[in-house]
Amino acid sequence: LIKMNLDLFEVFDNNISSPTLINTNTSLNDLIPTLNTNNSNNTINKKRQLDQLDDNINISTEIVSKKPSVSTDNTITTPENEQIIKPAKVYPFKLDSFQIEAINHIEKGESVLVAAHTSAGKTAVAEYAIAKSFRDKQRVIYTSPIKALSNQKYRDLEEEFKDVGLMTGDMTINPSATCLIMTTEILRSMLYRGSEVIREVAWVIYDEVHYMRDKERGVVWEESIILLPHKVRFVFLSATIPNANEFVSWVSKIHKQPCHVVYTNYRPVPLQHYLFPAGSDGLYLVVDEFGKFREDNFQKAITILQPPNELETDKKTKTKSELTKNFNNDLSKIVKLIMDKDLYPCIIFSFSKKSCETYALQMARLD
Repeated sequence: LIKMNLDLFEVFDNNISSPTLINTNTSLNDLIPTLNTNNSNNTINKKRQLDQLDDNINISTEIVSKKPSVSTDNTITTPENEQIIKPAKVYPFKLDSFQIEAINHIEKGESVLVAAHTSAGKTAVAEYAIAKSFRDKQRVIYTSPIKALSNQKYRDLEEEFKDVGLMTGDMTINPSATCLIMTTEILRSMLYRGSEVIREVAWVIYDEVHYMRDKERGVVWEESIILLPHKVRFVFLSATIPNANEFVSWVSKIHKQPCHVVYTNYRPVPLQHYLFPAGSDGLYLVVDEFGKFREDNFQKAITILQPPNELETDKKTKTKSELTKNFNNDLSKIVKLIMDKDLYPCIIFSFSKKSCETYALQMARLD
């Protein structure tokens, strides 16, 4: 096991500023100085450790500098004469530039990190890697950070590709499938055991790879990436991250292969913030899609809120079931408003499993 003596989840530290935009044909070896190092001893030591690792395991980064690219929003760096003639998958919609760029790298058998906001279309890139594996008669592994997400992805991919398996620890379905869906912990366990499956794998897709910055679970991503054979190619899917260049440079050094960065800051679904005062009948837009705070709407929402003294009185005079009923009524109102405004699908977060089950049954009656 080659283990790096630095915390790689720091690669995804939100406190580090975004990477500088650079020429898309710049060598990955030239990318590292563009990162914001702040001249800290930490960063200097980290670079020394990277260099030391490179010396110790005798890895050449020459191959990395041959075909690097950092692609941004509307940039396609792949020449027209290298565009895909017979794609592994045809989409019923027009692909965005970042999707085309990522798919071009996958078609050439090169690893890629795709960083984009939620709903930007990262899944389309992962689906292409899976389709390519089926076309080329190779096996592919799709990892996700949680079991629920693995189960959902299994249902989605099994409907399209059929020969799909699931391994989560709780259950195992079709373990000999061409495409295997699993949690990252299961993948690491397979690598520890020297599973025969790994020998047949050509692609590994890491969904939500920004989990690598988690101080407790991040090591699972780090170790699984390190332990995978050099012949494996990667598709990393992530929310927008600041040090993408540093991350792909690390992957390139370890596995002696080019790894590209494709990212976009475009939000296809505008981000808006609404307030729903308890007991009211309306939603109030307080932060619009441009990030502008709507003071007038905020004040309207505040005036409707029940005064604190009345809230305390309610807590003393009303039973727990009455308070719960009021909350459930408010929740139903919010969801109905969202449906009326055609803003769904929506997600309701709750801090208890029991409440999640209660709300799920309650929301089912709204269909």
